[in-house]
Amino acid sequence: MATVTFSNIHKSYGDTKVLKGIDFQVQDGEFLVLVGPSGCGKSTLLKCLAGLNEITSGEIVIGDKVVNDLPPRDRDVAMVFQSYALYPHMTVAENMGFALKLRKEPTAVIDKAVNEAAEMLDLTALLHRYPKELSGGQRQRVAMGRAIVRRPKVFLFDEPLSNLDAKLRNQLRLELKRLHQTLGTTMVYVTHDQVEAMTLADRIAVLNGGHLQQLGTPHELFHDPANRFVAGFIGSPAMCFLDGIEDGVVTGIRPHDVKVADQGEPATVEAVESMGFESFLHLQFKGQHLTARVEGRAPEKKDLKIQFAKQYRFDPMTGERLR
Repeated sequence: MATVTFSNIHKSYGDTKVLKGIDFQVQDGEFLVLVGPSGCGKSTLLKCLAGLNEITSGEIVIGDKVVNDLPPRDRDVAMVFQSYALYPHMTVAENMGFALKLRKEPTAVIDKAVNEAAEMLDLTALLHRYPKELSGGQRQRVAMGRAIVRRPKVFLFDEPLSNLDAKLRNQLRLELKRLHQTLGTTMVYVTHDQVEAMTLADRIAVLNGGHLQQLGTPHELFHDPANRFVAGFIGSPAMCFLDGIEDGVVTGIRPHDVKVADQGEPATVEAVESMGFESFLHLQFKGQHLTARVEGRAPEKKDLKIQFAKQYRFDPMTGERLR
């Protein structure tokens, strides 16, 4: 296990600046998730950590070692990709043990490591199969097993579940959580999926435009966002932003803080999304869009009265949260 420290990381491709002074530390044994919109720099930062991309300036430290000039094989990290990247001519066991074979580890050591990882990931019965004989979820577990047998200081995940259907994503998300609890190894995970980020992370780093917007626990980012970007990015459905509710500020309202009541301000239901155990009401409120979350079935009437349990205030120019 090891800490990972990013110190003033810049990365440019020609005149295009992708990372613009990233500064933070991933704690020893932490599950750190990188999130942000497409093009924000999250995958670039992960690849810089892996050594697949060179940084333009700054310093990356793994444990107590500066790794800027080290090739990927010498950084003691293992990366799991979105595309599995398995060797089609090798069995599951051979894929999982290949890195140890390259190190010229004894066969007994390789077999022990592969069997332990296979048991951890429920792959024991599949060790003699080839990738073409596996489902997408099984292939991704093999890719995870290949990383595990190396026993790296840091695991890196680049959107590993994005190619899977919803049911498999849920299953593997739970397996990843259990895996981290079992191994206790530092993990850095890139995703665009809100549920993955909120359920897997010890802390989340939110990036936008190459800048770190906020670093905190899922609870902190959801309930105490630093700015309008984080407030609008974290949470599903997203926070709604209203102008004119209070002079000189933008008001943010999360859907679960919109309460349908006997008394309050008028709103009109424009559409309803029913999820069975809850419903989302898309409202017209003072000429603006507002989403409300209600438990169970939606009210049948079109005209409602609403109240706000909590409001967030943001500077309309800078987007910073006003306390």
